[in-house]
Amino acid sequence: MSLIPSVFGRRSNIFDPISLDLWDPFQDWPFSSALSAPIRSDLSNETSQFAATRIDWKETPEGHVFKADLPGLKKEEVKVEVEEGNILQISGERNSEKEEKNDTWHRMERSSGKFLRRFRLPENAKMDQIKASMENGVLTVTVPKEEVKKPDVKAIEISG
Repeated sequence: MSLIPSVFGRRSNIFDPISLDLWDPFQDWPFSSALSAPIRSDLSNETSQFAATRIDWKETPEGHVFKADLPGLKKEEVKVEVEEGNILQISGERNSEKEEKNDTWHRMERSSGKFLRRFRLPENAKMDQIKASMENGVLTVTVPKEEVKKPDVKAIEISG
């Protein structure tokens, strides 16, 4: 069970108590009104798509590997932090292009906005050895884990 209250986010998978997504209070509103129309515009839908950045997490024998597709972002625009001892937080922001007075936009499909993802790491994670790299728009965060010592097996001679 997650110790992070659900008011701060919702799980991307109900069976995964570790990962959290930011909560969008306007998502799936059953009605559209004049007040909510600007909030639920096409632009806000695209922004929320960026805000819900998908991240892959796999465990290998050596550690945990997180990969996020962040096309167009520079490494300076992404933060990788550890909070509360074992919470890995990945965040960033993509700013929308500035409108020039003489420009006429025909389409604006690229997403912009902030994103924030948090993952509770297991106890065997080596928090002081986390490494992050960004290559071709893909962020890779590697969290080594402590080796689990296997119990010694002692052969017992059977008498008989």
